[in-house]
Amino acid sequence: MPKRALTVPVAALALTLALLSQACAGPSGGGLLEGTATVIDGDGLYVAETEVRLFGIDAPEIGQYCKRGGANRWRCGQYSTVALDGLAGGKQVSCKVRTTDSYGRAIAVCTRQGRDLAEQLVRRGWALAYRRFSDRYVEAEETARDAKSGIWSGEFEEPWHWRRRRREGGAEN
Repeated sequence: MPKRALTVPVAALALTLALLSQACAGPSGGGLLEGTATVIDGDGLYVAETEVRLFGIDAPEIGQYCKRGGANRWRCGQYSTVALDGLAGGKQVSCKVRTTDSYGRAIAVCTRQGRDLAEQLVRRGWALAYRRFSDRYVEAEETARDAKSGIWSGEFEEPWHWRRRRREGGAEN
């Protein structure tokens, strides 16, 4: 068999194996996901058929309420979801995967047109810097708090405390 005839099939096999190993690796740290975003909640979305949680932030849960003016409850979790949908829903985004969480979600820094989605959510007051995992968005949170933007316009329970209270059988809101 001529040497040249063997080169093309070997190169094609090598390329196929490389692509398969990348596809099977999934959304572990260091990968890049690109595609149209479908918003799940205030800090989660689907990109390229992968569930993604935005790195370094925590937004109120969809069923979570906040308060304004003492007793006036409002659905701050839904507002956070709408805020993320306005930034990314149905739009092309790019997500740099940092790791995968215990639920199998890709934890990623996602951008749209070069702007960090998580940073925008925190700066607008629709999510908190999740200091347990990162200090990256603390300055943006301080800006939102000082301006009384989003959830900072009233009273709220940090999403991580709200989830824990719910798991422990506490009242819904």
